[in-house]
Amino acid sequence: MTLEAIKEAIAELPALEKTTLINWLAAQDSDAWDEQIAVDFADGGRGISLVAQWDAEIKARDSIALENFLSTSEKRPAAK
Repeated sequence: MTLEAIKEAIAELPALEKTTLINWLAAQDSDAWDEQIAVDFADGGRGISLVAQWDAEIKARDSIALENFLSTSEKRPAAK
C-alpha cells in the first residue's frame, strides 16, 4: 500500500475513527521517543557524553542551575 493510498483511506474515515487513529499514532510516536531517549542515555549511548560534560561543568562551577538559566534567558531579547 502506498502512502497516497493510506492518505486517501484516512481522508475517508469518519471523524471518530480519525481521532482514534491520531491517538494511536501519537502513542506510537511517544513510545518511539521514549525508546530513543532510553537508548541515547544508556551506558555507551550518545547522550552520555552530554551528561558527562554537564557533570564536569557543574563540578568546575562552570554551569548554572536550570532555574537560574531560565530566569536569565527570559530577560534576554528573543533572537531574530
